[in-house]
Order: sequence, then structure tokens, then C-alpha cells
Amino acid sequence: MTPSPVLTIQSVSKTYASNTVLHGVSLSLRPGEVLALTGENGAGKSTLSKIISGLERASLGSMQLGDQPFAPAARREAEALGVRMVMQELSLVPTLTVAENLLLGNIPHRGRWRAHWIDHAQLNARAAQQLAKMGIQDIDPRTPVSQLGIGQQQMVEIARNLQDNTRVLILDEPTAMLTPRETRHLFDQIAQLKAQGVAIIYVSHRLEELVQIADTLAVLRDGRLVQVCPMHSVTEPDIVQLMVGHAVDQDMHRPRRPRGKLLLSAKNLGRGKAVQGVDLEVHAGEVFGIAGLVGSGRTELLRLLFGADRADTGEITVQGRTVPGWRSPIQAIAAGIGLVTEDRKSQGLLLAQPIRINTTLSDVGAVANAGWLDVARENTIAQDMVQRLSIRCNSPEQAVGTLSGGNQQKVVFARWLHRECHVLLLDEPTRGVDVGARADIYAELEKMAQAGKALLMVSSDLRELMQMCDRIGVMAQGRLVTVFERGEWTEKSLLAAAFTDTAALNGTHG
Repeated sequence: MTPSPVLTIQSVSKTYASNTVLHGVSLSLRPGEVLALTGENGAGKSTLSKIISGLERASLGSMQLGDQPFAPAARREAEALGVRMVMQELSLVPTLTVAENLLLGNIPHRGRWRAHWIDHAQLNARAAQQLAKMGIQDIDPRTPVSQLGIGQQQMVEIARNLQDNTRVLILDEPTAMLTPRETRHLFDQIAQLKAQGVAIIYVSHRLEELVQIADTLAVLRDGRLVQVCPMHSVTEPDIVQLMVGHAVDQDMHRPRRPRGKLLLSAKNLGRGKAVQGVDLEVHAGEVFGIAGLVGSGRTELLRLLFGADRADTGEITVQGRTVPGWRSPIQAIAAGIGLVTEDRKSQGLLLAQPIRINTTLSDVGAVANAGWLDVARENTIAQDMVQRLSIRCNSPEQAVGTLSGGNQQKVVFARWLHRECHVLLLDEPTRGVDVGARADIYAELEKMAQAGKALLMVSSDLRELMQMCDRIGVMAQGRLVTVFERGEWTEKSLLAAAFTDTAALNGTHG
């Protein structure tokens, strides 16, 4: 006998001012079911998730939790009823320990003055039990969250939401910052939750994950539900076409791009243990990929090449000019280097400012006349970039913080398209970006390579690197351990290199 739905959504719509972002969405979710919710950025996935979890109120429609009306006015109200959401943006308190974050609001106390004395032994023991549910054995509950890597923080965020009363769990891009090992732990936990009857809404752009773990597929496009079907009945290309409305070409077998002159090189580049003795060359017209596990030194390498951190050793050469590391990003930018940062919200964009200002921020001199800002010129450039990159917005005056993640990422790209740069460093350039926006970004990267620019791209998505790159270098423990030419690599060989024991390579132990 088929169990009754634990969650029913009936004709839910959401309108902001005159902009309707959800149009009459109806879904049902049964106990122990994993529903894959996908669609392009701006399709309505986050809005629907927020309505279910009490962060937003529906404009029209209704919901039921079991056989009771369900219309949470706040997140806490939804959580009290067993509906929880792990958001893509981490909400941990960095100054508190892992244990304090896991049990925030339910911290055990002891002694006569229970309001003032924390029972740390019980706190840490309960936190360890909570972590064990995720198969996490290597995180000390006493560790301040600020000392954890991003992937570890994501695991703590997920663990915090695995409560005994959970009936519906929403996971929003949960593996975006996880290592393959951590992802496997998460999938094991999802299997356990299914067996316990917990219903899961899994929001992701990683189609290979959806196919692997989901029972049902729901696709949103432009705020409308365009398909609900068993996951086994569709292929990845089918899902892509449903999301964007047309087929998207993913050519894994194209030839290597012609290699031009050497534009960027690093010799013995290092900073502490994060980056150690890296030798690197990137040529005009090629895309050089950097693979590796979280903490392998990939982002740290890009920061050295961009001058965001000072190198302890080595030198950098750009178009024949050699420096013992940059003193600041200003020097690197002046030399023709741009950076698409991993964290667009805190490091890549001025969220409160409009698209117009963010687009031209990399080269204000180009939109100034005799010391005065030429707003008309600025607006023309922004309009061109909006059209060129298919940025979904009301106008160039729209605040960047109100755009979807994929459209925010396009604005970051627009900045470096506006400013002439010879070398573009890309740190997880498509994280949190849907397949349609990703295809747009890939097309721009291809144009840049054809124009003779050198592209150095860090990505945790091996399929992305295998599709886009001419060479792939693999980092492990701060070292560049190997470089594969196009045609030489497999996913297995890339993963094997990422787990390289660099101490063994150096003939040491420890």
C-alpha cells in the first residue's frame, strides 16, 4: 500500500511587487522519498524551498503536512513541526565551537545555577553523537567553526539539521563544497533517513547526483513546474533539455586548442605549507585546469598569482615581466591578470550596488571623463554585458544582491570582460550555477581562449575540467603533483593523483 503524502503543495504562487516568480506549483512528497528539485537559476527552486521551510509566505495556494494545514510564518515554526532546511549559504556562528553550533538553542546546563553553567561534557558528547549520524569522526566538537574548512563547515551545517523529529528535510546544493569522501558520507546518511521514513527535497544542479540518489524528478522553468516523473525514466540530457527548453551540447571529446605564447608562469611559488614549490606555465589560447581535494592548495595558489596573498618563495612572470610575487592585487590587475573569486558574495561583488557599478568597477578609468564619472557610458557598457551574457534582470540599475546566484556570477564575468586582461584566474566559476547559465559561461570562456587569453581554472567538478580544459594539473597537500595533457586523463586517474601522498613522493615519512 502506497503511504499517504507527508507534504502536499497545492497551486502555490509567489509574487514580489509585480513580478511573479512561482506560478501555481503543485507537488506531493511521501515518507522515505527523495525528490530532486532542479531548474535554472531563477527558476523558482529557492523560493519554493523557502516557502516550505517558513522563510517566505506564499501569495496564493496552500500546503498540508500530513493531514494538517501547513503555513509556517517563520523558520522556527516549520522546524518545530519537523520541516528543516539546509541552505546553500552557511548559517553557522564562526566564533562558537562545533558543539555549540550543533546544539544552539538546546545547550545543556548543570548545577544549581543552570542558567549560567554550561555542561561542557554533556554538550560535547551529544555533539559527537550528532556528528556520528553523518559518519563524521575527524571533527572535534570543541573546535571553533572558524578553524574548519568550508567542506567541514558544510557537513556541520547538515548535521545540525538532522534532528530526531525531522519529517521533511530540504537540502539546497548540499555537496557544492564537499569532497568526494564527504559526499559519500552524505549519501549514506540520506539512505538511512529514507529508511527511517524522512522525506527529502534535494535541490542541486549536479545531475549525476540526482540520477544517483533521487526517486522522483521535479523540474522548474521560469517559475512553472514543467515535469514531475520517476527519476529512472529520464537521462541527464533529458533533464538538461527540460531545464533550459533545448538541448545543451557537452563535448568531452573535442581536440586540444592551439597553444600560443607563454603568458603566465610561476617558478618555485610557495606560501607556508598551503602552497609549496609550484612550477606552472599557462599559454595564450588554452584553458589550464587545477583539480584537487578541498584543502589541497588550489585557491591559495590563485590568491598568490593574483596578489591577494604574499608569496614566501618563488617568482611570477606575466608577458615577460618577472616579479618575486605581487605586493597587492592592484599590481596583478595592472599586469593584465583578473580573478573570478570562489566567494562572489563577500569577495567578488558589491551586493547593494547595481549591475552597472559592479560591471565597470574593474576599470573605472574607462567610464570617467576629466575625473567625472560618465554614467551614460557606464550604462551603455552594462546594457551590452547584460545582453551578451543573458543576465536575467529588470535593468542595469537592479541591485546585484537581488539576482539569482547564476546571474550574480555572470556579473562577475562581465567585470573582466569590460577590463582588458590577458590572464583570467577562475576559482570554482560555475559553483551554484545551473546548466543553462553554465553553458553561457563556457561559451564566453571559449571566446576568451579563441581571442588569445590564458585561462587558469580551479574546479571541484571533474567533468567540468575534463570538458573545458586542454591540460589539467592536480594539487595535493600544497604541491602540484602532476599535469595531464588532454586525452591522457580519466576521472579515475585525476582522483588517484588528488590522493597522492606527497611525503612518500619526497621520500619522507610524516
